[in-house]
Parts: sequence; structure tokens; C-alpha cells
Amino acid sequence: MAVLLLSLAFSAGAQETTRFSSGPRQVTLLELFTSQGCSSCPPAERWMNRHVDNEALWTHIVPVAFHVDYWDALGWKDPYAAVEHGERQRAYARSGSAGSVYTPGMFVNGREWRGWTYALPPRESDRTPGTLDVTLSHDTLLATFPANGRSLELHVVLLGFGIETQVLRGENSNRLLPQEFVALAHSVHSSNDGHWRVPLPRVPAGDAARQAIAVWVSKTGQPAPLQATGGWMPAALLE
Repeated sequence: MAVLLLSLAFSAGAQETTRFSSGPRQVTLLELFTSQGCSSCPPAERWMNRHVDNEALWTHIVPVAFHVDYWDALGWKDPYAAVEHGERQRAYARSGSAGSVYTPGMFVNGREWRGWTYALPPRESDRTPGTLDVTLSHDTLLATFPANGRSLELHVVLLGFGIETQVLRGENSNRLLPQEFVALAHSVHSSNDGHWRVPLPRVPAGDAARQAIAVWVSKTGQPAPLQATGGWMPAALLE
């Protein structure tokens, strides 16, 4: 079972740290590729938004909503869209994990999945790839995962929650879109020994009421995750 470790505050004046641990069993990475310009996307976003109140959040499932840019020229420019998000979806298609690139596109542990259309929960993995441990401090993220001789990549995504956008044009014109798990920043870091010390991503909160962080590890050059973890960002780490 995955384990979420709470913030640890040391002696007065010491730096606060927050620790997350996946546990040995694979935690489900749930990825949604979406756009504010796509009229088919709000139902998928509403389904994903419900995971904010899921008791299994962070310990068994880590959701991420990647806003893609390939809708931006069709009437409404999504403020959370990024070229890199669409490229990640194309990498899945190139790897054979999806038949095409479209929105809304949902992936569970690196495989295309449409069970959300039937309000089904993603099936939990029975794999035991090893434990991903993550420690956050004010400006640094430390992570460890069994490398077993492999070259690995660590993905770090800062997530925004409680976002509401009034869309003025395009397919969702005049709709107010509530969105959770929005990818605000995504960085990738390589390692040959399963150890990372990298900068903690920071972006202005903007319209996000709160933030969280999602972290996963994959083989170099392969988009599918091996293990994932994440959790809410304490206010002390956002100052």
C-alpha cells in the first residue's frame, strides 16, 4: 500500500520538509489530455475533478490534467496549454499506447483508457516496481527509486486546483469551466543511479486556489510511468 508522509517541522528556524512515498506497489498515474477549446472535454474534466475528494488520492491514484495546445488556433487560446503537453500525448501514440491524438484523451499507467465514459474507476495495478521516495524542502526536491542498472527520468509536475475560467470564444463560448489537477509546470530530470536532487518547480498561483505536486519515474525515452507519488503543497513551501 502506498504511504503518504505528512510535513515534518524541525526546530524553530529550521527548514520545513514534506515527504511522499509510493510504497512498493504501483500507484496509478491518471493522465487527461484536454483543452478549454474542446466541447467534448468538460465531461472528462468533471469526472477527473471528483478525484479531489477521493480517499485514495495520492496514495493509490495521482491524476494530472495536461492542457494541449493544438486547439489554440480554433477560437480560444487555453491559458494552461503547452507545446510539451501535446508532444507527450504524441509520444504515447508513437509508442503504440494510443491509436491517435485527440481530446479528451485519458491514460492509466501509460495506456489509453476510456472507462471514464462509463464512470468506471481505473483498475489498480498489481505490479510492484519499487518505492519512489520524494522529499520537498523550500527550493529543492530529492527523489530516489531503484534504478537496477537502468537510465531513468523523473517527472515533476506542479498542479493547480480550484481554477475557474470563463471561456469567451470557441466551442465552449460563454461557459464557466471548473478545473482541477491542472499541470502548471512540468520538468524532466535524468539519472543513471535512481537519485535526484532538482529544483522545486514554482509558478505564480494565479487563479489556482491551492497547489499540489505529482512525481513519477519512467525509463529514459519512454512516456509510460514505472511508479508515481504526490501530494498537497504545504503553504510554507509556497512562500
